[in-house]
Amino acid sequence: MSTRIPLGMVGGGAGAFIGGVHRIAARLDGRFELVAGVLSSDPERAASSAASLGIRSYPDFETMLRDEAARPDGIRAVAVVTPNHLHAAPAIACLKAGIDVICDKPLAATPAEAAAIAEAAAASTARFFLTHNYSALPLIREARALVAEGAIGKLRLVQVNYLQGWLTDDVSSKQADWRKDPKQAGAGALADIGTHAWQLAQFVTGETPAEISADVSRIVPGRLIDDDARVALRYASGAKGGIWVSQVAVGHENGLTLALYGSEGALHWAQENSERLIHVPKGQPARILTRAQDRSHSYRTPPGHPEGYLEGFANLYSDIADILSGDLAHLDRVPGIAAGLSGMRFIAAAQDSSAANGTWVRI
Repeated sequence: MSTRIPLGMVGGGAGAFIGGVHRIAARLDGRFELVAGVLSSDPERAASSAASLGIRSYPDFETMLRDEAARPDGIRAVAVVTPNHLHAAPAIACLKAGIDVICDKPLAATPAEAAAIAEAAAASTARFFLTHNYSALPLIREARALVAEGAIGKLRLVQVNYLQGWLTDDVSSKQADWRKDPKQAGAGALADIGTHAWQLAQFVTGETPAEISADVSRIVPGRLIDDDARVALRYASGAKGGIWVSQVAVGHENGLTLALYGSEGALHWAQENSERLIHVPKGQPARILTRAQDRSHSYRTPPGHPEGYLEGFANLYSDIADILSGDLAHLDRVPGIAAGLSGMRFIAAAQDSSAANGTWVRI
């Protein structure tokens, strides 16, 4: 019998983007083996997609959980890679069945769904993981270590931007349509990329803002969901910050950037040049750090041989495999329910603040 962890998948059939990303990440380090799935709500498409991958196909997740439980080689974990409004039901069913869950972000489409997942996770022996992949990149983990060591001193300023331009026009595609539908996505840019920006700042700084003030907009005429948000942050420590997320910033492809300023220095990082971290000690020349200086060793190839987006997901899957095998050494660097609930509070607080003309709202 294979020593790899048998994995199931909900969503991610033909034409889906994120399902393929999860499949590549899960197998990259040989820790998981995808063996079963409910790859579409359309049984024919689900069966065709499963056949192309050589895995067992099921018409729904209830049947998959029941039938896999009766197999000696049945699934031990499930990746949920559906649109946001379809996260809760399979995640809750898996947790009740004692099956570990690896869920794409955000946690859910609504606060009620998020609370239901959290309740199921609290009552289950299974674990729940959320794939905020950018926080698994090597130099983000190094930035986190530098902040914890005091390399920039007391945190003063935080700025995270996540700028895209792909929804500048009223485009229609499989990836765009559900993201523009409030019933499926819950929120727009706030959920799709804003939760990444929020979690990244939390992960690196170790601090969560105490309150926020937001201006959330629908820039494209007729759009039913937010596509731009400017959020000011206040921390209990006295630090200030800002998050700007937009999917209508013409010319930007995936412009996720992080800048931290402390009493003794600064850190600068950009996702589109993710293998460079700039550390500026106060009064000294800037230091350009590469993966050669990453002490977490979250990579597979020698420094100078680029790794990126897919490998970030793979780092999470590798850490998750360690955790499921009983090695909890890196449990703190894998997002879970707490990160998911925090992201949902961020979305709700930003919406409430904007509706009240930027009133400061406690998180």
